[in-house]
Amino acid sequence: MSEIRLVERDYHIFREIDKWRVSLGRHIRIFAGFAGQRACDRRLRKLIDAGFITRKKILYGVPSIYANTHKAKALVQLPLRTEKIRIEQIGHDIAVADMAIYLDKTGIPFETMTTEKQLHISDGFGVRRHRPDIIFPYKGYKLCVEVELSLKAKDRMEKIIKENFREYDRQIWVVPDLKSKIADVLVQNQTAYPNIKIVELKEVKINE
Repeated sequence: MSEIRLVERDYHIFREIDKWRVSLGRHIRIFAGFAGQRACDRRLRKLIDAGFITRKKILYGVPSIYANTHKAKALVQLPLRTEKIRIEQIGHDIAVADMAIYLDKTGIPFETMTTEKQLHISDGFGVRRHRPDIIFPYKGYKLCVEVELSLKAKDRMEKIIKENFREYDRQIWVVPDLKSKIADVLVQNQTAYPNIKIVELKEVKINE
């Protein structure tokens, strides 16, 4: 492994990788404030060579995914658990990170966002209940984001909608498109639960 002098942005990279279930190079570029992708990729390569992060090709057609090693986790006092990437969830998890970047561009800073992953950790082991993909405060209100790319059973989805209505001032749902069955269920529930906002995936997806 090569030696590297770490700077504050490297620590920030480690924390951001830990925060999201899937981090691609294009996500890290924005999360860490790099001016361009080439500069970001060069730094990530150095962190890989120094043994702080890994870069793995998990699924054909999907860019490589970055993860922290125990070396990086110990350095910034992150849990040392070994995390598994769920292949069937990769598209969803990429869309969640894309949505975070979309929100940041609209004035919601990354640091105000709490992810589903973080919420489950705060719940503790043995406690498993539904959590939104992202929650964040805005102007005194409490908002949540649900990225829903595959249709759940209608009763399960309506239960989540009801729970979100009780707990959050607004629930933002990211769906494949407005003609999808997922969007239909949401529209059917907007009268009873008027805090639902529907957003198409193409609006939040960032460039590769």
